[in-house]
Amino acid sequence: MRVAALYDVHGMPWPLEAVLAELEREQVDVAVFGGDFICGPFPRRTVDLVRSVESARLVRGNCERESDERVSAELGPDDARAFCELPMTVSLDGVLYCHSTPSDDMPIVSAATPDDVVAELFRDVADETVVIGHTHHQFDRRVDGVRVVNAGSVGMPYEGEVAAFWALVADGEPSLRRTPFDVEAAIAELGRSDWPPAREFVEENLRTAVSREEAIEWCESRRRGE
Repeated sequence: MRVAALYDVHGMPWPLEAVLAELEREQVDVAVFGGDFICGPFPRRTVDLVRSVESARLVRGNCERESDERVSAELGPDDARAFCELPMTVSLDGVLYCHSTPSDDMPIVSAATPDDVVAELFRDVADETVVIGHTHHQFDRRVDGVRVVNAGSVGMPYEGEVAAFWALVADGEPSLRRTPFDVEAAIAELGRSDWPPAREFVEENLRTAVSREEAIEWCESRRRGE
């Protein structure tokens, strides 16, 4: 089985369109959307793209659990409620997919989180491999017999590069992927949008890129409560 793990799209249709085009070439059997696909500039367009994927399996992230007023208004009450009720996990071909951990969509797990913390967070996982997101940077770690793979972020990556980041899991074996997209088209359309953070987002995430090192440091300081 070939599974695409698409996490943290954050209402960004342009990188998602690019990844979906690549999935056709990759002959993917299932696309798992691992949460946080709605919160961002264009939630309705993004949801329509997600629903265009016949094989899509959806996992709830913290954004689906508690969407903001703008997103809820654009999606409507039925969709907002349906996304809030999505499952927290999906298991396919011996791999578990969840937004952060199987029981909680908020814990921070980064490439630098200490092994003992990771082991405790995933102590009840029966699957050998777990694919997560939430912290927007890719990594592949083994801790106490569990392989924890962060698929990265399609719409808001912290990788030091402006692109869409995701993972392909072929017969249970993950590989980390990167897909370019039309950044200038995204910048132009965001500039015409009514999304309040549009200008700030463009400057911080499209004209420049957040570095992995900066993201990991920020994640770990948040995890420690600093």
